[in-house]
Amino acid sequence: MVAISVNMSRQLRGAVIGYGFIASHGHAPTYLRGNGVKIVAVADLCEDQRRRAQRDIPGVRVYPDHQSLLQAEVGRDLGKLDFLDIATPPCDHARVAHAAFDHGLHVICEKPLATTVEEGRAMLDHAQSARRVLYPGHNYKHAPVVKSVRQVIESGVIGPVHLVTLQTFRNTHAKGVASWRPDWRRDRDLSGGGIAMDHGSHTFYLAFEWMRSYPSAVTAYSSTRSGFDTEDEFGCTLTFPTGMATAHLSWTSGMRKVLYTLHGARGAIRVDDEDIEVSVLEKGPGVAAAGSPGVWRIERGVARSDWMDASHAGWFGSLFEEFRGAIDRREYVGKDAREALLCMQVITRAYASARESSRQLSLGEALLPDSRLFPQALAGDKLEHFA
Repeated sequence: MVAISVNMSRQLRGAVIGYGFIASHGHAPTYLRGNGVKIVAVADLCEDQRRRAQRDIPGVRVYPDHQSLLQAEVGRDLGKLDFLDIATPPCDHARVAHAAFDHGLHVICEKPLATTVEEGRAMLDHAQSARRVLYPGHNYKHAPVVKSVRQVIESGVIGPVHLVTLQTFRNTHAKGVASWRPDWRRDRDLSGGGIAMDHGSHTFYLAFEWMRSYPSAVTAYSSTRSGFDTEDEFGCTLTFPTGMATAHLSWTSGMRKVLYTLHGARGAIRVDDEDIEVSVLEKGPGVAAAGSPGVWRIERGVARSDWMDASHAGWFGSLFEEFRGAIDRREYVGKDAREALLCMQVITRAYASARESSRQLSLGEALLPDSRLFPQALAGDKLEHFA
């Protein structure tokens, strides 16, 4: 491994591997604003995308693959790299991440972390041994409406959440660039799976946060209406020590939308894209005598989140600052990285459940986060024991 010491007082220098839609539309706008980061190199196997990178990023050097980029850039007189931004199809995530760690670089990686649990676990192990940060692109956490939900939960106004529903509707799969395999998400060899692999991570890490625990069992179903070899409909029920979460993900819906509900003992939260509604049950004098269950106080608001923009460019800056903070803290394999692996484990078991006629499958012993993070859950982060 090449030893590289990152001084956080200087500009972070990065390279992007895979300059497709999410890198060019979702990540590049943040990098182009500066703010202590500079992209010096891009690798993409498609010549058209390399040309686009040169048009988008002044002075960037381009390469046909990550190997040639690393060979040319690491240690060159122009300055060492600090990190790789991996935005390739999932089939290449693990291979590129291992190469980055071997060269002493930190990694920010698009979801899903990998296409198999074994690959994901090896990535976490390598990051820890190399003493380099591995950070997943869990950008839904940074949507303004999700931040608003977090504030409501933390206020305690609805009580601890015991039931969550998560629905993600899309009228098609996200398309890749026209110059290279626009339907790569429908090719299992490249994507690792269909909508569960593409959107499952977002669904599950939000459920972990809102349920304040990790699941112990899953029941799932899936179907494919198209001629591709990956599912376009997926649903599951997750059993948590703190309650239950249900999810439905679709690439065949008649609209593009997310609908979330969170239910506590004293109220509920409903999210409809960027609209948020908080309902709180208030009991006043004489309510019991009158036979009424109480009075609902309902507050509605909007947290502009640009859900229609598939690049989610407005969220990446917040995510990148957390990545930068992890580098500063030397938090090589933090909670987000461990939850990225847990998402892969849940997806894998969900696929197995769907193959077995929706049989409920155990996820091992109930895995609960550190009590300092989720006070109402039992103590002990036992992620490494997840089966």
